[in-house]
Amino acid sequence: MGRSTDDDQVFRITGARTSLTEDVRGRQRRYVISMLIRTVCVLLAVVLWNVQRYVAFGALGCAVLLPYFAVVIANAGRERAPSLPSTFDVPATTPLMLGPGGSGGGGRNGSDTGTGAEVPPSA
Repeated sequence: MGRSTDDDQVFRITGARTSLTEDVRGRQRRYVISMLIRTVCVLLAVVLWNVQRYVAFGALGCAVLLPYFAVVIANAGRERAPSLPSTFDVPATTPLMLGPGGSGGGGRNGSDTGTGAEVPPSA
């Protein structure tokens, strides 16, 4: 029994992170691309040194600063899973429960005169 090409397609149904190997591969790819851009900047500075000195200085400046930013971006760490709910997520509409004598709990409210008559809760 052969498999069709539709069976090879994988759908992501959870908010789980990407695997560690995929994460490292992506960071390595970003670092290599940054270093390729740095190499182009150095070559551009060499080629333009006697033609456009200001552009050559700008390219040389980019070639000097780019390794720092490339390392910072490469070591930025794994992404957060945005679709996972927080364990301690408290709805904003949770009423404040106060003890006896407070206004939110089962204690007396201000309209009770202390005669023993129950006051119906206000809606």
